[in-house]
Amino acid sequence: MITDYKMTDYKQIIRSDQNKRFGKPCIRQTRITVYDVLGWLASGMSYDEILIDFPELTLKDIQGCLSFAADRERKLLKAL
Repeated sequence: MITDYKMTDYKQIIRSDQNKRFGKPCIRQTRITVYDVLGWLASGMSYDEILIDFPELTLKDIQGCLSFAADRERKLLKAL
């Protein structure tokens, strides 16, 4: 089991703005939400397909979304 891994520091990538997408966490200055990216990945899109369809995104942005989701899940489990 791998226990020593480095998550992408999403705090420089993911931002929430009450005036954009109703405050949902978005990638940098785009209107693309973390939930959009997670949905695309869940539907089977590859990183490359996402990057081709949305050239304003980078691989680090996608990894940031995954790190954000993992951190959020970890925080929810701690709260239980």
